[in-house]
Amino acid sequence: MAMARVVEASSCPSVMKATSNGAFQHEYPLDFALPLLILQICLVVAFTRLIAFLCRPLRQPRVIAEIIGGILLGPSAIGRSEKFLNTVFPKKSITVLDTLANIGLLFFLFLVGLELDMRAIRRTGHKALGIALAGITLPFVLGIGTSFALRATVSKGADPVPFLVFMGVALSITAFPVLARILAELKLLTTDVGRVAMSAAAVNDVAAWILLALAIALSGTNSSPYVPLWVLISGAAFVLFAVFAIRPLLVAMANRSPEGEPVKEVYVCVTLTIVLACSFLTDTIGIHALFGAFVVGTIMPKEGTFSRVLIEKIEDLVSSLFLPLYFVSSGLKTNVATIKGGLSWAMLVLVIFNACFGKIFGTIVVSLLCKMPSKEAVALGFLMNTKGLIELIVLNIGKDRKVLNDQSFAICVLMALFTTFITTPIVMAVYKPARRGAPYKHKTIQRKDPDSELRMLACFHTTRNIPTLINIIESSRGIRKRGKLCIYAMHLMELSERSSAITMVHKARKNGMPFWNKKEDDKDQMVIAFQTYEKLSSVNVRPMTAISPLSSIHEDICTSAHQKRAAMIILPFHKYQRMDGSMESLGHQFHVMNQLVLSHAPCSVGILVDRGFGGTSQVHASDVSYTIVVPFFGGRDDREALRYGMRMAEHPGILLNVVKFVPPPGTSLAFGAKLVGVSSNKDKKEMDVVGDSTHDKQQDDQLWSDFLNACNNNQESMKYEQKLVESKGDIEEALKEMNKSNLVLVGRMPTVAPLVSRSDCPELGPVGSYLASSDFSSITSVMVIQQYNPSTDIHPLVMEESDYPDMSDTATC
Repeated sequence: MAMARVVEASSCPSVMKATSNGAFQHEYPLDFALPLLILQICLVVAFTRLIAFLCRPLRQPRVIAEIIGGILLGPSAIGRSEKFLNTVFPKKSITVLDTLANIGLLFFLFLVGLELDMRAIRRTGHKALGIALAGITLPFVLGIGTSFALRATVSKGADPVPFLVFMGVALSITAFPVLARILAELKLLTTDVGRVAMSAAAVNDVAAWILLALAIALSGTNSSPYVPLWVLISGAAFVLFAVFAIRPLLVAMANRSPEGEPVKEVYVCVTLTIVLACSFLTDTIGIHALFGAFVVGTIMPKEGTFSRVLIEKIEDLVSSLFLPLYFVSSGLKTNVATIKGGLSWAMLVLVIFNACFGKIFGTIVVSLLCKMPSKEAVALGFLMNTKGLIELIVLNIGKDRKVLNDQSFAICVLMALFTTFITTPIVMAVYKPARRGAPYKHKTIQRKDPDSELRMLACFHTTRNIPTLINIIESSRGIRKRGKLCIYAMHLMELSERSSAITMVHKARKNGMPFWNKKEDDKDQMVIAFQTYEKLSSVNVRPMTAISPLSSIHEDICTSAHQKRAAMIILPFHKYQRMDGSMESLGHQFHVMNQLVLSHAPCSVGILVDRGFGGTSQVHASDVSYTIVVPFFGGRDDREALRYGMRMAEHPGILLNVVKFVPPPGTSLAFGAKLVGVSSNKDKKEMDVVGDSTHDKQQDDQLWSDFLNACNNNQESMKYEQKLVESKGDIEEALKEMNKSNLVLVGRMPTVAPLVSRSDCPELGPVGSYLASSDFSSITSVMVIQQYNPSTDIHPLVMEESDYPDMSDTATC
């Protein structure tokens, strides 16, 4: 007996020590657990991020890239090299890798539970409940049927009852976190389709965990029929214990963490320990440690600082470092090469067909019975077919418990990958919700009725933009008894891969649009700045939030401007000024965003090049003392800039100086240069640079006459001069004289020769590109204005319908 034990011990791989003494001590680092694990984490993170970057044009969620990365690193591709596998992922290191991956997975599922609002599930309507039940029942039945085919072919000898339950769960599951990410990416999260999908997926998620607990209980090695029963009873008892014993403790800690105060470290420590303790309990019961972490997440209070702080402390480390390890751990078990021969590939096709047919057909039929439009029903069917992380968890548990062999496991992983991959492109192809809105009249600052209310949508990225934005608002309010100024201050936030991003989207959207958060206890510092200004002025300021991928956030900006009936959108320039006066870019995506807004805006647009207008803090109304200059060349955009300047000049602290450029008789300000229209999106909007010169000249003369009349009535705050310029150099010299003013308002596309030979910012036009350069000034802010032109608005994002109900909040503004 002792001899047998010695032989057995000699055949086992040696235990890895944690750390090495270093290469200088003649020790190979990869023979030790810690340096090997560090290498594995670095390789996995870098490789999966590279795959995610390559998948970005396909608008795939990051989970797809991580699944693909895991499979490629495994024996299906790169891992076919025995040298690579034995060096980077040797068998003796897999236990450590799996343990760390499962620790990360525990806390990720805690975050998933935090996202899942059980109150929303209780409020689920009959439609969503019916769709959820149909989306579970039919694929589960088809999964049972598929299990018989697999047991007869590639899974001979599998235990029948656990196998059919695992296959039923694998085919019927919907990945709630992945679905939420896809809906947010496609801007469907709060459309009718999105709301039904999220409600049905939440019900599906809870049902899947119950079925998974059943599958795990049935997959035990003990042959006694009472063991699964005891496991299920103990699991139910644990859930009751969590609700009635653990939840009151979590609620008490949440109540003791008021808004605006830091959460005590001991509360965070206790909560994380509870997650681990509950995971230990459920593992002891026999329904997997992940179940305990998920239950704690679902019973956590969702509102307030406590849950938000927990998410902030956990999600980056877990999602960025630990979670990809789980996909690699899964990928190391997946060998696509085991699917060989016509029969195996036929089984793969059968599994994919049954998974898709069950989910999609079941969902579509019930959706049509609920009188949903056919396109929405088809889109909902494909959305509910989304698999993801939860699917991999089910399959890995089945693999670890010997319910699934290598071949059936590989088949199911490829099924999960395929069904999730096709979701986004198919939904984009079959369903694009029409953005509709009521038409409105005042889409420009220049208007026939100057006493009407002026509405503006002012966008900002960070707190850096806020002081200048508030000073611009203060300068725009006027003082006469005329229509009020209403400002919608929109915080532009990128939709990241964080779990909390979906929670933020839920809170910051209403009917698919960003909305003003009216909660009195909102302590967001950016919101407080605007609320404080509103109390000190006569301006209505509405803070809003847009959370979208930067590639499509322009849609939120434009549709919000239309919904709020804005006359102008103010955008921050994609560059900011450094301490040395040079301009540094925030990134190419911000640049493209501004160009797309210019192309699709339903109103006028102003791009603000901020060089500290008004200083680094809000200036009180009585202390305002600004000089604003408008270089007037003529044309639609210059007329809008002049009208905006005239509006600003009504403020008692503002001096408006207008410089009208006049060419010699018989010539134009182009001075022989070819005027080329710069279009941000040439496929969707044309830029008419020269236009109808006679009509433009008449409108220029009319506005100039109005300005002269206003000057005569208000000589203290308005001044003007006419400059005869004979060359492009004369224009540059005249503009340089403006470089000590506080703000320059200039039209985007005046009919003037380009002042810079090359520009990386064509959206600023010939004059704006020069004014935005560091050569012009380091203290003068610039706003480049484009007037709305209905003749070029040929592909609007919002279709105006005269009978569409006006959703604007005019009454409360």
